[in-house]
Amino acid sequence: MPLRHPSDAELVARCRAGDADAWRLLVERFSRYVYAIAVQAYRLSSEDADDVFQEVFSRVYERLDQLRRDDAVRPWIGQLTRRICLDRIRERSTVDLSDEELEPRDLDETVERLEQAWHVHELLGTLSEPCREILDRFFAQDQSYRTIGEALELPAGTIASRISRCLAALRRSWETAEGRIEPSEASSGKTR
Repeated sequence: MPLRHPSDAELVARCRAGDADAWRLLVERFSRYVYAIAVQAYRLSSEDADDVFQEVFSRVYERLDQLRRDDAVRPWIGQLTRRICLDRIRERSTVDLSDEELEPRDLDETVERLEQAWHVHELLGTLSEPCREILDRFFAQDQSYRTIGEALELPAGTIASRISRCLAALRRSWETAEGRIEPSEASSGKTR
């Protein structure tokens, strides 16, 4: 049984109550998201992205009580990140430009890819620890079947079949989240 991760709304409520562990989890949960927007969408340098990161979470901490709906924290952080990135670009620019002129042409496509990656990351959290580990090793760390098998003390063929089963579980989670299959069908492995 996978560990249950608190929802965004639960984390926000706990942060508002002064829970330091919840704040750490919130920053951890959204850190890659913020950094990816700064680096991938706005193409900021790592130094500028670090500054954006610090500013975003400073403002989130100061203004969390202003969030109207606890479950809207991700889009709020995303929008805050975009505004701070624009401010950073504007600070570095020698010409006075509008937000539209500062926005990268492919911003919407990049943000859409980041949103999809975020969704997959959240769904990975619903899988068992062995599935999360094997998919992380294979896709994120780019390890071979053999390398994974040696680390987990399993034959390479077993690794291949486990990756296949874990991807099928991830696909069922995706389809359930997208409303393509019912939750009861997802747990049984059936699809429409």
